[in-house]
Amino acid sequence: MTPTQVVLVVDFGAQYAQLIARRVRELNVYSEIVPHTISAADVAARKPAAIVLSGGPKSVHVEGAPTLDPAIYDLDVPIFGICYGAQLIAQQLGGHVENNGQGEYGRSELTGHDSPLLGSAHSQTVWMSHFDAITKVPEGFVNTASTPNAPVAVLESEGRKIWGVQYHPEVGHTDEGMDVLRRFLHDLAGCKPSWTMGSVIDASVDAIRAQVGPGRAICGLSGGVDSAVAAGLVHAAIGSQLTCVYVDTGMMRKGESDQVVETFRKHQKIELIHVRAGDRFFERLAGVVDPEEKRKTIGELFIRVFEEASGGIEDAEFLVQGTLYPDVIESGTGSAAKIKSHHNVGGLPDDLKFKLVEPLRSLFKDEVREVGSQLGLPDEIVWRHPFPGPGLGVRIIGEVTPHKVGMLQEADAIVRHEIADAGLDREIWQAFAVLADIKSVGVMGDERTYENPIIVRAVTSDDAMTADWARLPYDVLERMSNRIINEVDGINRVAYDITSKPPGTIEWE
Repeated sequence: MTPTQVVLVVDFGAQYAQLIARRVRELNVYSEIVPHTISAADVAARKPAAIVLSGGPKSVHVEGAPTLDPAIYDLDVPIFGICYGAQLIAQQLGGHVENNGQGEYGRSELTGHDSPLLGSAHSQTVWMSHFDAITKVPEGFVNTASTPNAPVAVLESEGRKIWGVQYHPEVGHTDEGMDVLRRFLHDLAGCKPSWTMGSVIDASVDAIRAQVGPGRAICGLSGGVDSAVAAGLVHAAIGSQLTCVYVDTGMMRKGESDQVVETFRKHQKIELIHVRAGDRFFERLAGVVDPEEKRKTIGELFIRVFEEASGGIEDAEFLVQGTLYPDVIESGTGSAAKIKSHHNVGGLPDDLKFKLVEPLRSLFKDEVREVGSQLGLPDEIVWRHPFPGPGLGVRIIGEVTPHKVGMLQEADAIVRHEIADAGLDREIWQAFAVLADIKSVGVMGDERTYENPIIVRAVTSDDAMTADWARLPYDVLERMSNRIINEVDGINRVAYDITSKPPGTIEWE
């Protein structure tokens, strides 16, 4: 499902493009991320309403620095460059970008003139992150703002429909950043603010009906938000033509299987087949320790069990998956390097007999939650913390066994309970426990122990593309630690992961 009006966000590296794409969508305009290697012909073929050039980690003068096909500037499509993107505009169109010997990082005071992009100009605080600076605008451009270390902080050319800012309007630290983005998108580029979750649902329903027709579809419920919302959306489109299959891998969170079955059978009135296949998964995972091999083993067996469970719906030819936009990016699609294969994107067998239906493939997680709410799914499903397709199998470092899963289920339930009890469950993007395949010395009851540690992981995020470790109150961490050590056999130590993403990932495997 792709709206007719699209803004292309050109990715020049780091994580800037993802945040910019989200900000564009918050202004009710659909956006997609494309690699900086995209050609002018490909851009023209997509007929975008506007183009945004992201920031990036490099100098435009560094050998091998990313560039843009110069012919894109001549397509008569409105262009907005941010930081590196603005410097690239200046360099490629005949201006000057120089190393002035002093960079600018963090908050800075912008002084500007009245202009179509800035509106009624006045001093404002902006967020800077650059070492080079634009010192001369290209012919046909005007310089409308500056900061102490950026003589050209804003450059504009109404005639060429190209604008650029040296600062980062997409970050919350820039006072009027969203106003600048709004003026570019709505006023200068003429984009209509018509992309809402209501319009997404309507367009998705139409697209699903057109794809599936009179056929039958099956959906694999994982217990997470994504597959639940995907199932709800497809059910809204084709009703009884959908059958959900809940494959209980034996690696679900504590109590999750009962909740999933009750929600979809009793409350959503969706046909559901519940398959208890834990023994098969544990048997297949025996001796497997490599994370990628685990994911692919679980993904392939999941599909095989799925195929067997189709039973009375042997005529089903469509498979519904809850693939999200960050899954696609992180799995190495387009310009992004492969970080890890996602169960929804990289763990499927080559001989898959189904045609995929992925109604959430263009959405970020917060957008999926809003769709779920509008579809009437209960809050305990919509606001559930993200859960990987392979389940607890990728939260156990090393070989996966029923005993380890049992320990982790208990510890994980304590972590989630304490987060909820402290009223933090909606502030935290994801909180869970990890069981490490190591042992450490401890003292319990005046006796020496040599048992496993539990690592607690809690992060804050907007879309899972970047994440910061959550500053949980000490008393919450203390309760988690005390309960886990006292209530979970085989655990004698609890650690808290304070790694952000990047450089780490949210999950451990």
